[in-house]
Amino acid sequence: MDETETETEIEIEIEIPQFFLCPISLQIMRDPVTAISGITYDRQSIEQWLSTSKNTICPVTKQPLSKDSDLTPNHTLRRLIQAWSSENSSSGIDRIPTPKPCLDKFYLIKLIKDLRNPNLQSKILVELEFFAAENERNRKYMVEAGVPRALLLFIVSCFNNNRITGLQEAVSILRLIRVPTKESKVLLVENDQIIPALTWVLGCNLDNNNNNVSVKSHAVSVLKTVLEDSSSCVLERLNPEFFDKVIDLLRQNNITQQGINAALKVLLNACPWGRNRVMMVESGAVFELIELEWRSRENKTTELILGVLYNLCSCADGRAEFLSHKGGIAVVAKRILTVSPTADDRAILILSLISKHSGTSMVLQEMLNVKAVSKLCMILQADCATYLKEKARDIIKSHSDELKNHPCFDVSHLIR
Repeated sequence: MDETETETEIEIEIEIPQFFLCPISLQIMRDPVTAISGITYDRQSIEQWLSTSKNTICPVTKQPLSKDSDLTPNHTLRRLIQAWSSENSSSGIDRIPTPKPCLDKFYLIKLIKDLRNPNLQSKILVELEFFAAENERNRKYMVEAGVPRALLLFIVSCFNNNRITGLQEAVSILRLIRVPTKESKVLLVENDQIIPALTWVLGCNLDNNNNNVSVKSHAVSVLKTVLEDSSSCVLERLNPEFFDKVIDLLRQNNITQQGINAALKVLLNACPWGRNRVMMVESGAVFELIELEWRSRENKTTELILGVLYNLCSCADGRAEFLSHKGGIAVVAKRILTVSPTADDRAILILSLISKHSGTSMVLQEMLNVKAVSKLCMILQADCATYLKEKARDIIKSHSDELKNHPCFDVSHLIR
């Protein structure tokens, strides 16, 4: 009898009691906890279930469960499982170790208090980073204990004292635990140094290049989180240095994909304000976005780039910068019908703005040369939203006098 047959026979011979199995994972529970619905789950499985935004009910009873639902350790069941697994260990059943005790909130509060002591900061930050990386339960407790606020204030202190020690751990923890929306809004009102401090981190240079990459990627992710739900008065106060640092991040070839997307979301969230668009254009955003799109291989990144470019092309200086780049129209046209409906929407709106406000004979000739007009014709025939077809038709119609002399296009047929 070979080893596979032996393992199969062992699995058949050993019958696992049904109430030892987690209803979600269908595996033996290692840390059984009982929800307020009365059903017992393995802690990791139910916490992962509750951390998913759409899961707000008990998987078994369908009763409502909030993300902050109390999970009571089922010590009796855990001991039964441990005893059973020990008895059957000779048959290939893994022994179930006693789970670590939950992180004590009072201990976290003590760590936050001790974080003010320069001699203890490095040790405390390493410990907090370990807790944050360990599991979702720890991250929840850390938020409740006020760790995000403490770490943001720590970064402000580093900024004011031009000190980089501890920055790597601080931004790493904040990326993992995420700053709550309500708390970030209050903090941004109470302390106007938070945005400048996070912006300063983007320009910091650490001794190790790998650390540089991770710190800047994590810092811009934190910046995105803090700004995405902030009030309009905060976004209206952004300054040229802020956009210089964010756009400079996009110039760096070694930034992570997550960092790139976070930086693009920061720019996109700032776009509704005209003065922000002007500052982005003056910081060289249009050129860098076009260059980045030529290198991009991710659909989400393309959607974000086209979203920012559309906003920047809504102002005259942005359109001028866009047209001064020889690859601007070409890269936008190339993405039509190749990425996603969202990308199609933003690309056609960009071409619409260019056509309406800057549609010179030279620009139209470039659109013909890079097959932008051909893509617009394809939109008319594709299974696209009606408004996109109308936009494409309007662009062609507005330049019908120039296009009617082009041998490749029957304009009367296209705009009928």
